Amino acid sequence: MIQGFIHALRIQSKIIFIVVRNMNGLTQIVVTADNSQFETAKDLSLESVIRVTGEMVDAPQAPGGSEMHPTKIEVLSKAEPELPIPVVVKGGEETEAPIRFDYRWLDLRKPEKAKIFKVWTEFEKGWRKYWDENNFVQLYPPAFMSTPSESGAEVFEVKYFDRKAYLAQSPQFYKQMAMASGFEKVFMVSPVFRAEESFTTRHMTEFTGWDFEISYIKDHNDIMDAEEGMIVSGFEQLLKVLPDLNISVPTQPFPRMTMLEVKKILVGLGIPSPEEHDLSPEEERAISEYVLKEHNHEFVFITEYHKSKSAFYHMRLEEGSDRSRRADLLYRGLEVTTLAQREHRLEILEAQAKEKGMNLEPLKDYLNFFRYGCPPHGGAGIGPARFIMKILDLPNVREATYLPRDVKRLNP
Repeated sequence: MIQGFIHALRIQSKIIFIVVRNMNGLTQIVVTADNSQFETAKDLSLESVIRVTGEMVDAPQAPGGSEMHPTKIEVLSKAEPELPIPVVVKGGEETEAPIRFDYRWLDLRKPEKAKIFKVWTEFEKGWRKYWDENNFVQLYPPAFMSTPSESGAEVFEVKYFDRKAYLAQSPQFYKQMAMASGFEKVFMVSPVFRAEESFTTRHMTEFTGWDFEISYIKDHNDIMDAEEGMIVSGFEQLLKVLPDLNISVPTQPFPRMTMLEVKKILVGLGIPSPEEHDLSPEEERAISEYVLKEHNHEFVFITEYHKSKSAFYHMRLEEGSDRSRRADLLYRGLEVTTLAQREHRLEILEAQAKEKGMNLEPLKDYLNFFRYGCPPHGGAGIGPARFIMKILDLPNVREATYLPRDVKRLNP
């Protein structure tokens, strides 16, 4: 028995060829004029859902080397004959992305689109394998917050009964609360909301974030070491299940460069630098190409960000330093992770918040996490859709997202 969508249909006077598509692939059904199901087959339409019972026979010319001769064809759901977008794209001509996203459920019927989410699934399995083997605890953070969780990023403000609430820009505060609770190692998979009017290939207003936090670290290098292990586990799982992917398991340790070192290299490469303490997309691509050429590696950690580009809760390199224990991870020219050691000493945390001009009153619940003892700790926020985008060489992070949300899109 075969169940699925009608992927292709060729009706001739004495024979009908039907190709059925499901998550296992394509199966050819051949119905000859002397078959009792011939009249039923004549009335079929592309993308209708059918169930076919019959005998599988060898057929070298068919997909998979065999075809079915049916004894019964049941129409489970008939598709209207005019599709708003084609599911089978001929000649490589894809419908424009905004129209495809309007009909995302049809767009996702394409086998190459379904593969995106197989990659998501296996990649996360690999990360979870690392988390499991290293005794991480999964926690489930709320999306509603009483105060914004990130300084400097735009937030979605929502009406919450008689007061204001904010959609979480990250589970940052709650990961740190877990450290103050004594959990030591945690991970979270949760929605993240950013009210930024960005129209780039890498930004969305809502995305899925992977986050982890670890106690009793020496510095941010311990966080980089841990994430390397997670990434290696993810790539190993991907290649075990999908060996045809254009990836290889990265070697450890990954290259690590300070921001000052990176800026010097970029000057030597003649790459313009719009900001002294941050990297533009052009700079990210250029330094990644340099690392690939010089170190034969597709990953690079950029470390020791200036305090102006660091959150108030990022620990400084040492007392009085203008540099923080923050790092970003680039993969194939795109930032996929921000990580840092957190400042766990209350008086320094308060001083750094004041230095950024922040009012401590809205932060009182967060600051209380550190009032009664808290281990040194650090962690990372990961954009898995960006990983998938680069693993599959997709043109836009929206293509790696089940139902993308951006400045203009709230449907379907």
